[in-house]
Formats: sequence, structure tokens, C-alpha cells
Amino acid sequence: MGIRRQIQSRIRLRTNRSGSVSIQLLVIMVPILFGFMGFAIDLGRLYLIRGELTQAANAMALAAAAQLNGTSSALDAASAAAALTLDNGFSNGVRDDGNPYNFAHVFLNSGTSFLTSNAPAPSFYTTSGDALASPGVASGSADGTTAQYAQANITADAPLIFWALMPGGQSRKTTIAATAVAGVSAPLCTACGVDIFAIAAADQTDTLNWGFTTQTHYTFGYTCTGAPATVLSGDSSVIPYILINRYDTTSALSELNQLFNDGAGGLAPSADPTQGCMMINAGTDVIWATATTQGCRATTANSSVEAMLCGLTTRLDPNAASSTYVAACGEVGDIATLSGNFSVDTDVAAYDDYTQYTGNNRRILNVAVVDALSTSGTMNILGFRQFLLEPTSGLTSNNPTDGDGRFSVLYIDNINASANPNGTYVPIKQGRFDGGCGVASGPGKVILFQ
Repeated sequence: MGIRRQIQSRIRLRTNRSGSVSIQLLVIMVPILFGFMGFAIDLGRLYLIRGELTQAANAMALAAAAQLNGTSSALDAASAAAALTLDNGFSNGVRDDGNPYNFAHVFLNSGTSFLTSNAPAPSFYTTSGDALASPGVASGSADGTTAQYAQANITADAPLIFWALMPGGQSRKTTIAATAVAGVSAPLCTACGVDIFAIAAADQTDTLNWGFTTQTHYTFGYTCTGAPATVLSGDSSVIPYILINRYDTTSALSELNQLFNDGAGGLAPSADPTQGCMMINAGTDVIWATATTQGCRATTANSSVEAMLCGLTTRLDPNAASSTYVAACGEVGDIATLSGNFSVDTDVAAYDDYTQYTGNNRRILNVAVVDALSTSGTMNILGFRQFLLEPTSGLTSNNPTDGDGRFSVLYIDNINASANPNGTYVPIKQGRFDGGCGVASGPGKVILFQ
């Protein structure tokens, strides 16, 4: 009996010890298990949220940078454009979910009672180096006339599940941050969506302004024969222009309709870059065949030039579909319908100082500068420069029936050379750096730098 009791006692002791060891192992393994579950569930969710916040920051920075046009009101327009990317309201009766996060269920700058977020207005910088030097720190000090880069910073709470049971996870959430920087790119070799005008460089040795004077009014006049076109009132001199050929013979639109559209909005997007784009130093551009030269001071402009001028009028004239306008541009055909496809600029006032312009860039003309205008051979594009379309003196717009195809512009490039070494302000819609054109100044497009 004594031996049996000793054996039973030892079995109970071992059992107790085994139970104690199992509990200790369980206590140790539970946090490790939760940690691994956190890596599987929580970490994946955090990466998802980080991606969503990065996408929102990218959208804010790109939208803001696209509005940096070198005017005093540029920062207000840029901040408003950035805010629209986060809008969670309705636009034209359609739900606009902006850029929410956490499986697209939490809206930035509104959040929930548990998860909060902060997406302030972007910061603005003169150089990309300054914008990239302080990621996540809103320290930009550039004003509207010098800002070329926008930095967007977003912070938001992300929920925790398994890691909430770990030490330090008592709040059941953690903060995620995202930063993006966008701004103007290097000068483009291939520019898309630009206008079909070509002017000759006044001075080919001046590769920054090609001989044109900043903040100066000029009269653009279609190249004609005989006595030269006269300058419009208030302008300094006449700059002859021609129309570069981009007639698409495969389009369902008539030639005059295409010219109207090009005048109203620049080259339309096209899968064929030879239709929707222009390239520097290609040496292949020719005059629009039907926009032939005529004697100066004619009663009306060449019908092709007039169609382009009728489109150009839609950028300034809120009455572009009026009966008077329809009568003047009747040759285009279906002018009322075509005019309705384009909106007037939000600021149509005349300016001597471009920085005071407050519009939406509809009046900005991206013009090809060529080595010499040619009505019979090829022309070589040296670069692109920008002008602000101005209302003709005494009119609310330009005169589309002017016999010399004249309209008034303000040269706006390189207003602040130290802040804008590329020599331009307003980003071009699209383009590429291909071609090795070798230009050091000229317009760029908006790209992400970070």
C-alpha cells in the first residue's frame, strides 16, 4: 500500500507540473499568436490604408499643381482644386466619393467618431528641391506668382484588431501619414493639346524669349501678302502667324468644324500623336493647306482662318452662340451646337499685368515658335511659348471676321526668371520628353516628384 501511494503521489505531482507548464506556455504563446495574426490581418490593412492615403495625396498634389499658373490668385485656385479631390458630396446629381480610405468607407477631413483624419490645403514651393526637402512638413512659403510645386500631406487613424490586444495598442488605432509632391516638369519635346498657331522667332539667339518682351501686348495677324497688317489699338506691334496643318481626313467632322474646335480648345486628344501633338526640332511641320495666304486688309479672312477665329472667340465671349455670332461664323456649320461644347474663361478682363489674371487658363495660348514661317515648305519648331488671349480694344472679344485674322495677346513667359527658369508658367495638358530636342526652357506638364 505504501508503495502504491507513493506512485500515485508522484503521478499527481507530475500531472500538476505538466498542467503548470501548459498554462505557462499558453500565456507565452497567446501574445505571439496575436502578434502573428496582427501581421497577417492588421499589417495588411495598414498597407491598404497607406496606399489609399497615398493615392489621395497624389490626387491633391496633382490637382493643385495644375492650377499654378503664375498669377496672384493661383494658390487659392490650387487649394480649391485639391479640396475637390476629397469631396464626398454630389456633383451634378451624381455621387462623388472623392478619395476615402479604410476600404473606401471613411472620408478624409470628416472621419468618424472613432477614426479621425487631417488633409489640410497643400503647401507651395518655388523649387522641387525645397518641396522634397521637408516631406510631411507644411513649410512652403511661395506665393502665387512664384509657386511651381505643391506638397500634399495627409494623416489618418487606422484601426487595429489583433494588435489592439498587444502592449501599446490600447487605443485600438494608429496613425498613418502620406506625402506627395507634384509640379511642373522639365521642358517637353513633344507637346500635346496645344494650339495650332506658329510664329517666327524674332531673335533666334534669345532662346529664353525668342525676342519677345514679357508683359507686352502684341497683335497676332495671319500672314498675308502686300501691305502688312496694321497693329490693333493698344498693342505694340504685329506678330505674323500661320496655322500648322493638323487636318484629320479620317474624322467625321468637316474641315471647318475641326478648325473651329482647334481654335476653341487646342488640339484634341488623338491616338495618333501626329494629329494631337507637335514636336520640337522635327522639321516636318507645314501650313494648313486651305488656310492659304491672301492680300492684307481683305474684307473677311480666309474661310479656314475665320473658322479657327470663330472657335477662338468662345474662350472670351459669353454670347458666342448669339445670332450675331452665328451669322458671322455661318460658314462653319452648326455653330450653335459646336459653341456649346466649350465654356468661356472665368475671367475675360483685359490686363497689362498677367499676374492679376484670375481665370481658369482657357485664355492661355500655347504657341509654336518656328525658325521661319513658310507657306510652301516645311518649318522647324524651336520651342513653345505662351500668350494670354486679350479682348480686342472696344470689343468684348476678338473679331472673327477681321480680314487679316487679327487678335490681341499678352506675352506672359518668364515674368519671374529666378522663380521660373523654364521660362513658362502654365503647365501644358500633356506631352513627352522623347526626341532629344535639347531645349533648356519652355513649358512642361504636371508630374509627381514624390
